[in-house]
Amino acid sequence: MDPKTRGIVAYLTIIGWVIALVTNNPKDEQTSFHLRQMLGIILLSVAASILAAIPLLGLLIWPIGMIAAFILWVIGLISAIEGSRKQVPFVGEYFQEWFKGL
Repeated sequence: MDPKTRGIVAYLTIIGWVIALVTNNPKDEQTSFHLRQMLGIILLSVAASILAAIPLLGLLIWPIGMIAAFILWVIGLISAIEGSRKQVPFVGEYFQEWFKGL
């Protein structure tokens, strides 16, 4: 797979993310960029789901968190399809820093 294809596959479910991670050998910066972005989006949606367990507050946090994660996912997927390295808004820079080992 070429780097652009691996970047797109990284956004196609967790299984796609794992496939892109495993096939990213030797490491390609384009693929690694999208792996880091998608890992952050996955963790954001998991955090929103965990916070949903809080009575009343969870009813507000979960939908907002999931809608935000979906919007970030669409932006990241479009970036991968274009073959560019556009960070997702607000948190993309943090994802690149936190997961730089990928």
